[in-house]
Amino acid sequence: MIPRLHERTHRAHESLAKALGRRVSPIEDPTKYTVVAYWPRLDYYELDDEHKTWTSLQWAEHLEAPSLDNMLVVGPDHRRRAILHLDVRLHPDDRVLTGPEWAEAAHRLARVAGIEVPGKEQGRWIAVQAQPDRLNLIANLIHHGEWHAPPTDILRRLSDEARRIEQDLHLIPVRTGPTALPAIRTAPTASAQLASVLTQLADEQTGPLAAVRGLIEHTAHRVARQPGAAGTDTAHRLELIARRLHAIQQDLDGTTAHLVQPRIAAAPLATRHIGHRSP
Repeated sequence: MIPRLHERTHRAHESLAKALGRRVSPIEDPTKYTVVAYWPRLDYYELDDEHKTWTSLQWAEHLEAPSLDNMLVVGPDHRRRAILHLDVRLHPDDRVLTGPEWAEAAHRLARVAGIEVPGKEQGRWIAVQAQPDRLNLIANLIHHGEWHAPPTDILRRLSDEARRIEQDLHLIPVRTGPTALPAIRTAPTASAQLASVLTQLADEQTGPLAAVRGLIEHTAHRVARQPGAAGTDTAHRLELIARRLHAIQQDLDGTTAHLVQPRIAAAPLATRHIGHRSP
C-alpha cells in the first residue's frame, strides 16, 4: 500500500474528478457505491430524503462549502488552497478488498493525517474508491472558520499506518511493490535496468507521463469552462486521453513488478527428468 500526497488545491471538483477518473456530474449518481467513508457529522447535513444519495457534483460542493463560507481564512503560506487530497495504491497482486475493509483503511488514514480526530469537531472529508486498487481521501482543512494544518510529517505517518494496515488486512508489503525496487539500484542486470526505466515512466509524481497527463487534465478543465457544446466535447475527449494515459501508467507499474520478480533457477540438465517443464 503506497500513499501519495497531492498538491493542495482550492477546488474539490478537481480532486474528486481525479479520484473518480472522470468529470463530476450533476445528474449521475454512482457515488453511493464509490464513497466508502466520510466525516461522521455528515448525517446532520442530510435534511431530507432528497439528499440521502448525492451526485458527484453535490459531494464536491459540500467539500468546498467551508472555503466559500470563510473567504478570509488562509493557510500558513497565506494561500487559500484548503483542499487536501491523498491516495493509497495497493500492490497489483493484492486481493480485492471489501467495502468495509476500504472504509476501515480510510478512517485510519484520515486519523493519522489529522483530518479526523475522534471525539472532537472535525472538518469535512470523504473517501472515494472508484478506481481498481486505489483509495482517495479528499478533505477541507477549514474547520469552524479556522485553518487546521495537517502534521508536518504527514507523509511519514501515512506510510507507517499503511504498513500497519497491510499487516492487519494481510496485504502484500510495500517492499515487494512496484515502486520499492532496491535491486534496481544495485543489480547490474538487463532486467533491473529495464525495470528502472519503466519505473521512471510510470512514476505518478515526477514521471514524464505524469507531466503530460497533468497538462492534459489542466487543459480539459480550462476548455470545459468555454461556452458552447464544442468546448464540452473537446474537454471530454481530453479527459478520455488522460484516462488512457493513466491506464498506461498502471500497466507499466504491473509490468515492472513482474519484470523484477526473482526467477526460479532451472534444474541442471543432467538431473532434469523427462517430461518436466522448467518454470
